[in-house]
Amino acid sequence: MTWMSILVAIVLAFNRWVIYYFGLLNGVYLLLFLVSFFEVMRFVRRTFFSDYEQILKSEMTWPISIIVPAFNEARTIVETVRSLLAVNYGQFEVVVVNDGSTDSTLERLVETFELKRTDRIYRRTLPTGPVRGIYASLDHPSLIVVDKEWSGKAGALNTGINVSRYPLFCSVDADSIIEENALLRVVKPFMEHPQEMVAAGGIVRIVNGCEVREGRVVRIGLPRKSLPVFQVVEYLRAFLGGRIGWSSLRSLLIISGAFGLYRKSDVIAVGGYDGSSETEDLELVLKLHEHLRRSGRKYRIVFVPDPVCWTEVPSTFRVLARQRNRWHRGLLQSLWRHKRMMLNPDHGVIGMLALPYFLLFETLGPFVEILGYVMVALSYFLGLLNVDFFVLFMILAVFFGVFLSVAAVLLEEISFRRYPGWEHLALLVLAGVLENFGYRQVLALFKVKAFYDFLRRRKAWGRMEREGFRAAPERPGAA
Repeated sequence: MTWMSILVAIVLAFNRWVIYYFGLLNGVYLLLFLVSFFEVMRFVRRTFFSDYEQILKSEMTWPISIIVPAFNEARTIVETVRSLLAVNYGQFEVVVVNDGSTDSTLERLVETFELKRTDRIYRRTLPTGPVRGIYASLDHPSLIVVDKEWSGKAGALNTGINVSRYPLFCSVDADSIIEENALLRVVKPFMEHPQEMVAAGGIVRIVNGCEVREGRVVRIGLPRKSLPVFQVVEYLRAFLGGRIGWSSLRSLLIISGAFGLYRKSDVIAVGGYDGSSETEDLELVLKLHEHLRRSGRKYRIVFVPDPVCWTEVPSTFRVLARQRNRWHRGLLQSLWRHKRMMLNPDHGVIGMLALPYFLLFETLGPFVEILGYVMVALSYFLGLLNVDFFVLFMILAVFFGVFLSVAAVLLEEISFRRYPGWEHLALLVLAGVLENFGYRQVLALFKVKAFYDFLRRRKAWGRMEREGFRAAPERPGAA
């Protein structure tokens, strides 16, 4: 057998295998979307007449500590804190943790909110780095600012947990803005299932292109650059077409670090956030699942689609590459650390469905996609390429990708309708088509590079340059 015949056999075997892989992958995507669609419709009907005013006024509503880790966030930190202080909620506090910033993050907070250093005692329930000082304000009694030496986002969040006073805490990124009623909406599952609820996540939307005034998104718009627009579609597909489905199947693995609500006692029981993980939010949720499944306790970790957090996303491929590299390395780290849960019936649907999905499709998928392009070229070179079949296969692949993206956009439109104009919807549908020709292939390359970095045990957060929130024009007569 010659090397040429061996190569031909390999190419033909791979091409056959890819067809089955493609069918299985898109079948899972379709199933998740259908589950998400019916769950969103059920959620919209169930919450149409929800009385959040009753939650607001009830003495049984759980108080919440909002924790904001901040490292070099001078551009956005003031608007973020203003938005948090203005939330429509009963009893809450805002704990900002300045994690050794080298810019003017702390100075801007001290000056804007007239903070004074206090002699409050710091108790280390969870291990953290040294704390340099704790600040408070007479004008804003619900605001606490902790200044500490740098230890990373996980250490900053653990510091905030140590300082917090309330049984629930909500993690919010320093470059994010939550809507006025977001806490009322995300806490509702805790009110409905107080014994079982452990964590709940809300939807994250993209603030690029929106106008912000005094910590509030006052005008929703789309980014002017194409890269953030692609990410708008990607986020809608991930949250409305993915996380709702996983939540319905009791197998949600990710609660976004930008906006998540947790029962503090359970987080402390698993040792808090892990500073050695590149994606501390994913690692925390997996630790909670493993701990609670092992203890035999009935619990809920859910996704709630209507509490909105607006966050800034990368506007250049250089910054996007750093972000996605870290996200994918964190996924690989957590899958490896919790490999004993994989295909383990003791861990229920998490071990038998969710973790295998992430291993088979999220980890292996980028390699299959990139290798598929190489095999197409090889097939053509070896005279094995059936052009008609290849064109049909590509049409189906692109059609399915477009269908999932456009369906997520339309699901957003018929359910929550955040984007006000038809031109927004048209642009998102167009982006859902165009992202299949370049953007998704670039993301696959980012993930392949991340796998290589994971094998090298490379750790790097990467600098995330911020453009800051787009300020709304001043209203006439507003002094």
